[in-house]
Amino acid sequence: MISDRIKELRSINNMSQVKLARNLSVSRSTVNAWEMGISMPTIKYVIEMSSLFNVTSDYILEIDNSNLINLNGLNKKQIKVINDLISCLKT
Repeated sequence: MISDRIKELRSINNMSQVKLARNLSVSRSTVNAWEMGISMPTIKYVIEMSSLFNVTSDYILEIDNSNLINLNGLNKKQIKVINDLISCLKT
């Protein structure tokens, strides 16, 4: 469920509901309602969370379970280091 995915991403990023709410300019109770499955975030907030957590909106919506690492702003050497690290972790 989307509610579980939001909670998972928030937890992985060591972010409280309050901090996520501040980043999105919503109330903590709104984030709590999303995580409890009481309400759903609008597309605007799904997009903002995807940027904040460096995942695709499809990942948050559970359309695609692939993770994404945003490499924008990194040079070729930095990207190579990250790719090498990922390769090392896969073995």
